[in-house]
Amino acid sequence: MFPLQGVQMLQTLEKSLRKSLPESLKVYGTVFHMNQGNPFKLKALVDKWPDFTTVVIRPQKEEMIDDFDHYTNTYQIYSSDLKNCQEFLGSPEVINWKQHLQIQSSQPSLNEVIENVAATKSVQVKHSQCFLYMMINEVKKLVPSLLDGKKLSPSGGKPNAINQEMFKLSSLDVTHAPLVNKFWHFGGNDRSQRFIERCIRTFPTFCLLGPEGTPVSWDLMDQTGEMRMAGTMPEYRDQGLISHIIYFQTQALDKLGFPLYSHTDKNNKIMQKMCYKLNYIPMPCDWNQWHCVPL
Repeated sequence: MFPLQGVQMLQTLEKSLRKSLPESLKVYGTVFHMNQGNPFKLKALVDKWPDFTTVVIRPQKEEMIDDFDHYTNTYQIYSSDLKNCQEFLGSPEVINWKQHLQIQSSQPSLNEVIENVAATKSVQVKHSQCFLYMMINEVKKLVPSLLDGKKLSPSGGKPNAINQEMFKLSSLDVTHAPLVNKFWHFGGNDRSQRFIERCIRTFPTFCLLGPEGTPVSWDLMDQTGEMRMAGTMPEYRDQGLISHIIYFQTQALDKLGFPLYSHTDKNNKIMQKMCYKLNYIPMPCDWNQWHCVPL
């Protein structure tokens, strides 16, 4: 295990991961934010340097004080050598398998690796797999070959108009975290709310305020640079509010150079149509998350 320290090493890691996109996307996005001040206090571990084959991003140990908080105890992984990766993940210095934790990756091939290691650690694993999308501007910059043969939306990537007298573009504050938490598919508990509060404090957020001056639709960004936790109040759905937010969010964040991507449930046809309309490009690999619980 080799912990990377210093600006130069992390910048070199970011450049190396860029060559492995889109399979390295979840890790690449995380390292990008580490190089922008590391607001989530993460650390990068590799099997060797500079010719690494496996990289794991994890919180500092002093951040992982709650053994049941899998939102904080989250690891992002990329590997070009699955055999080596399995050995690497088995080290207690790399992953604390005694905690409730999450592993995230853009590599579906890691599933067997994680299942094998978890079995030796007496850990139960639940695998979630979703479609992975990247904003067209990011694809043009990072992996232009993925645009070959792609049919783009005739809308030019713009959403339908909304009633701008009724809805005002704004940002969230921490008092809105319970609302976001209530509608987040992976949330709904105290620990997820604390995670949402941290994301709101740390990263740019976007929402639409309704007639009462409170959020009716919103979208956040997490520590990996992914746009997620989007939601709309039930009484305001089917009006194109989310697509309006995401369009302006991507315009703003693209100017900051952030790698912009998101995931969508494979059964969520509405969000898949929205991604197509906004010219989000489907990736050839999937979004993966493993929720791990010690037995």
